[in-house]
Amino acid sequence: MTKLHVLWTTGEKEVAMKVIFPYLVNAKANGWWDEINLIIWGPSAKLAANDNDIHRQLQDVFDSDMSVEACQACTDAYEVSEKLRGMGITIRYMGGPFTEYMQSDARVVTF
Repeated sequence: MTKLHVLWTTGEKEVAMKVIFPYLVNAKANGWWDEINLIIWGPSAKLAANDNDIHRQLQDVFDSDMSVEACQACTDAYEVSEKLRGMGITIRYMGGPFTEYMQSDARVVTF
């Protein structure tokens, strides 16, 4: 089984809209990976919580049966934890889990 973790850190909307989300949706639709997990970390948390275009893209990710989680330290810092949790995003401290992802056979890509 192939698994990809996409670490989304940038707060730049253009990167999210033109690179990250198109890749995620196409990768899942074309079966390039068996499982895909999007990790929201850093400034991306603020963008994910507050931008309607990003909300629509996240819905496409959910509709494509991908998992989405966010770093609680980051979401707390940007005061968006409850908003993201309300969108269906798993909020948890990510230091340990992310380290496990990197040490596993899964692939990790960072934007």
